[in-house]
Amino acid sequence: MGKNNRRRNGYLTGLAALIVLLSFACSPARKAIKAPIKEEGADYLFKKLKEHELKYTYFMGKFSAEYKNQKKTTSFNGQIRIKKDSVIWLSLTPGLGIEAVRLIITQDSVKMINKLNDTYYIEDYEAVNHFLKTNIDFDILQAYLLGNDLQFYEEGKFRATIDRNSYKLSTADRMKLKKYVRNSRESVRAFIQNIWLDSETFKITEADVTEISNEMIKLEASYGDFENIEGQLFPKILDVTIWADNTIKVKADFSKINVDVPLQFPFRIPSGYTRLK
Repeated sequence: MGKNNRRRNGYLTGLAALIVLLSFACSPARKAIKAPIKEEGADYLFKKLKEHELKYTYFMGKFSAEYKNQKKTTSFNGQIRIKKDSVIWLSLTPGLGIEAVRLIITQDSVKMINKLNDTYYIEDYEAVNHFLKTNIDFDILQAYLLGNDLQFYEEGKFRATIDRNSYKLSTADRMKLKKYVRNSRESVRAFIQNIWLDSETFKITEADVTEISNEMIKLEASYGDFENIEGQLFPKILDVTIWADNTIKVKADFSKINVDVPLQFPFRIPSGYTRLK
């Protein structure tokens, strides 16, 4: 009898061990818990940020996007081409698969043709910002589209903290470099800026910027799904909100990305199109 009890207990022990193993094997994969990140100085983090930014002369990417404004939502596909510090070119295509809108943005102007209603638009940033109730310039737009830091603004005095297990850089006095202010009518502006960095890759995961004279955040962005593009990490998901009288939200999912392949930026206003004001 004792022998049978020992044999039965051995079976039960083995069965219990098997059940435990199966329960671990069948349970959802557990995410590795990140160790607390160590504090680093602002100068070190800013240097790492610059080292890990996307380096490029030309950039091209296809994307699908969703645009929300005044409770209206529009979905479309598109392509973006950029020559660094020079030109941003956009082609937008709705569900029908036919190009509807083409834009070309330079350091001093915004041009658009709308093929759906045979109209075009040519204005400077002052007119565009008056319409959007913002103060966005080419440098800010270029940086936020690609998840990089501003190029032509002073480094400022950043303060480093740890927030939500990420590094956070903050500054309340980032002035635009005067030598890059090309229009004498343009005032030199200061911004409050916050940047969140991944603690391992030092890529920007979130950023916001606001004018120092206004408490409301003017522009904020978040980045995700980073992919290795020729040795550099690029965020395939971009989520941007412009906080203004009409809050604008844009979410884009990038695909087919190319870096440093020479590009063309075709833009021609067809005859017979009507200029919009």
